[in-house]
This record gives sequence, C-alpha cells and structure tokens, in this order.
Amino acid sequence: MKADILAFGVHPDDVELGCSGTLISAVAEGKTVVVVDLTRGELGTRGNAETRRKEAADAAAVMGVQARENLEMADGFFQNDETNLRKVITVMRKYRPEIVLCNAPEDRHPDHGRSSKLVSDAGFLAGLVKIETDIDGVKQEPWRPTYVFHYIQDRYLKPDFVIDISAVLQQKMKTIFCYTTQFNSTDNSEPQTYISTPDFMDVIRSRALMFGKRIGVEYAEGYITTKMIGFRNFDGFIKHAT
Repeated sequence: MKADILAFGVHPDDVELGCSGTLISAVAEGKTVVVVDLTRGELGTRGNAETRRKEAADAAAVMGVQARENLEMADGFFQNDETNLRKVITVMRKYRPEIVLCNAPEDRHPDHGRSSKLVSDAGFLAGLVKIETDIDGVKQEPWRPTYVFHYIQDRYLKPDFVIDISAVLQQKMKTIFCYTTQFNSTDNSEPQTYISTPDFMDVIRSRALMFGKRIGVEYAEGYITTKMIGFRNFDGFIKHAT
C-alpha cells in the first residue's frame, strides 16, 4: 500500500489530538492515510497498553484510515538511535508517503520533541541507498517523503500554515473521545491528570478556534515545517485563499 499521508504519534492519542481533523478530511477526499504509533503509551497514569491499543483501534475506525501500526518502542525511554531509526525507516519505505506528519518539535511531554527529531531524521535517512532494510527478507527500496510537517500539541507554537477542519471538528472530537481512559473522564478510580478532566476538551476546541480565526474559518489545525513551501505562480495563492 502506498500512502499519501503517513502520520506518526509517539503515543496512541497524539495523532487524534494534533492532526486527526486533517486526516479525516484527507480520507474524505480519497487520500490513502496510515497512522503509526511509536509506543504503546504504557507509562500513562490512566489505562494501560491493552486499553490504549483498543482505544487506538476504535479511533482509527472513526478516522477511516487505511491502516494503523505500533512500533512498540519504550514509552518514556526510547532514544533516537540506530535501532529505532531503522524501525521508522522501514515503515516509511513500506508505505512510501508523500507527506509525513509527526509530533511537535518541542512540547510539555519530552517524548514529543524527541520523537519529532527521530521521525525527521528517519525521513532523510530513508532516502539513502546504502541504508538497507527489509520486510520478511524482501529488500526495500529507498524512499524519501516530499514533506515532513509537525503538528502543534500542548504548548503554543506559531504555525507556519494551518488547515481548515471546520467541517470535521465534531468527528475529530469523536476520535479523541475514543480514549475513554484518557480524556473527558469523571471516573476517579484512577488519578485525574492534566488531560483527563472534561475541561481539557475546551483547550482542544479553543486552539482549533484560534487557528481557524487566523484564516477566516471556524476551526483549523496548525503545522510547522522546516522545508520552504512554494508556488509556481500567484494562482497558487489565489486558488488556496480563504
């Protein structure tokens, strides 16, 4: 399967929080979308690896993505090393995406920034012929995605561009609500956390509302890029104006 978009999250639920509106819109436009979680989120205060696996599967169904995988790196302790780079390179070469989405360059959770660098580095290395990888003994061909974009998460980072998700905001929230152990919870059988109370949902909506306001739409998701984006002529700006 060749993917148009390959979205990485270091924890199950990162993609839902950061870029699920974009992914839902892309699926509706006929794009092939795949999600890859780097860890099982096993260090999370609430729930466990198994509950999060089920929640991730439920959220994938709501988003309508074509596949979702988990690379089972060590939550909290994974490093940007050869072993993990090869895992990400292998999955990039498997799906051969044009666009890669990944965690914020820096954020409240240290895993986010570390995984952002890991995925970015792998995106470059995946195009090098002399790095050899295989799946079930079959050698993979090199592949370098055209773009690697970083979605914005907890901390406010100024986006380089935003994508209108007004038509799918409610569906985005539905994907987040699939993580019943993590969000919008009044269940006190486990400790409440920074993200678990219903008030946190107001933060998600408010961020989307703020980004949307900047381009004259209701809701949007923000992205950071280290690669310059250009148009062939001014028609590109006119056609994409809102």
